Amino acid sequence: MAKVEVGELFTISDETDQEQEVEVLAAITIESKDYVAVGFVDDIKEETEDDIDIFFLTVDAEGDLQAIESDEEFEKVSAAFDELMDEEEE
Repeated sequence: MAKVEVGELFTISDETDQEQEVEVLAAITIESKDYVAVGFVDDIKEETEDDIDIFFLTVDAEGDLQAIESDEEFEKVSAAFDELMDEEEE
């Protein structure tokens, strides 16, 4: 199984097949499934006071990133990452 590391860069395609480069900002395992929080590299490099868009993706056994399919799963992952970020800020 390929382990995805914080700081890694990936190219993903959106629903219109436009490619975007994303950086892994955080990684977490919930109930034996790996998830990552990613942001667009262009947004991260810009030094502004604006918040950046963060997306949550699953990591499959080969290390490929996949969209989260259900709202329930997304809410669970989002809450876990929020908790992780709160702990890091303390």
